Amino acid sequence: MDYNDIPSADGSLDDINRPKRTTLKNASDDNLLFTFKTCHNHIYVNEGMQKQPAFFELLKVIFCKIEDERNIPKPLEFYATSEERSNGDGQLTVKNRIEKIFERVKKEKKNAKIFEANDGINLHPRTLSYIVSELQKYSLLNTRIDIKGKAYEEIVGANLRGDRGEFFTPRNVMQMVVEMINPTIDDKVLDSSCGTGGFVVTAMTHAMKQLRSEFTKDIGKDKENWNDYEKKAFQDKISDMAKNNYFGFDINPDLVKATKMNMVMNNDGSGNILQTNSLLPPHEWTDDFKTRLSSALQIDKKSIINQYDIGFFDVIVTNPPFGSKIPIKDHAILSQFELARIWNQDKKTGKWTMTDRYQSSVSPEILFIERCYQFLKPGGRMGIVLPDALLGSPGTGYIREWLIKNTKIIASIDLHEDTFQPRNGTQTSVLILQKKKKEEISKEESTGQMADYNIYMAIVDKIGHDKRGNTLFKRDNEGNEIMVPEKQNVYRLDETSAGDKTAQMESREKIVDDQTILVPDIFRKWKINEGISW
Repeated sequence: MDYNDIPSADGSLDDINRPKRTTLKNASDDNLLFTFKTCHNHIYVNEGMQKQPAFFELLKVIFCKIEDERNIPKPLEFYATSEERSNGDGQLTVKNRIEKIFERVKKEKKNAKIFEANDGINLHPRTLSYIVSELQKYSLLNTRIDIKGKAYEEIVGANLRGDRGEFFTPRNVMQMVVEMINPTIDDKVLDSSCGTGGFVVTAMTHAMKQLRSEFTKDIGKDKENWNDYEKKAFQDKISDMAKNNYFGFDINPDLVKATKMNMVMNNDGSGNILQTNSLLPPHEWTDDFKTRLSSALQIDKKSIINQYDIGFFDVIVTNPPFGSKIPIKDHAILSQFELARIWNQDKKTGKWTMTDRYQSSVSPEILFIERCYQFLKPGGRMGIVLPDALLGSPGTGYIREWLIKNTKIIASIDLHEDTFQPRNGTQTSVLILQKKKKEEISKEESTGQMADYNIYMAIVDKIGHDKRGNTLFKRDNEGNEIMVPEKQNVYRLDETSAGDKTAQMESREKIVDDQTILVPDIFRKWKINEGISW
């Protein structure tokens, strides 16, 4: 086993042995993911665990790291000195120290539904010492949320991806959807099939920027100048926002736990991440689920009766599981949805008519469209990732007709075919929809005249990676990778044939070839022209 006991050029052996808060380093994009993977693989290989248990043991240690950083002003306890790592007694000392931190983690109210009271860290002292030594140099609290989120969600996806059509959304697509949908501080936000929690965390991060801006304005100081009291007050506001406004449902209990951890790691609040089958009739939801949901929404639990009583949310951002391999056949579920009915098409007019009969099986993504619609308040808005087949094939015209009748289609973004590669080649689009109010639908039905409006449409030709998942960078006309001019520059030293030394400055950072970052700003300007207020 190799330990890295070589201090950096500006560091000392003391910093390696017992870091101080002032010497912790913010992780960069690649090194945090690399460190997480290294630690996970080390547990997997040395502890004889399957991938999932190894992953959850790593998460316990990560939580200890975060708890230790939050324990201001006490000195850091999350460390393993080079001397401790070199012998059995020292390794045992490290384990005892980390287990004390883990006891504090379990007592935190926000972690109550993540860890059981009798949970422990099930790693041998030698393994734990290695993991601690790999993580101790970083500040997980201060590392940027997008870097933490990317590293966390990638390692979660590698270990918890199931067989229910779970293909987790790339972060750049989530960022694009959230910026377009623009959740505010007061919006109640849901992801009805939350997976690893990426959409919920991204939406909350978006609202946190608004919260930070308002808080900064109120106290008249930039964040860098906040005192400990002001930092605590801001953190309390974030926790309140997570507790009151952010919701995630998933059928997979491991993913629910992983999402809660993602929320705590990024926002210091686990929100309302609940395990349920979102498609079940509301009267079949478990009592525990209804109790916790009604408590968070501050409504009467008895009012949750059927699909007409669940319009609780202002914003939904989601990528539902999709695929013909996981069809829904339960009539009790199908009977809640108009999109589960058999629809007939008039060959002359092309118009679709809903019958009283139900299909024998329906792909889940079709039902999720209508379930998300049911979850929305009138006027609420939704960003949803859907397979192109639903939006373009002749046989699914009834879905499009249903959408036009019940929602205002604000935007349609056609994503590149490699968006979900290397794991899934399904071509997808993002729809931004707004739920029509009853009076709008009634007026259109009585007059036989649909409201005329424009739809924002875009095609994302460059998604930032190829079908193998390798990052793609922008190139100039001669095929050379384009560098970011204002980023960290370095001198490249060369020697001419005459023996003269030359120094040429060059940028170290390349530009990812990704068009999703361009869409929200163009959409924002389009919305203003269309008079759309959100």
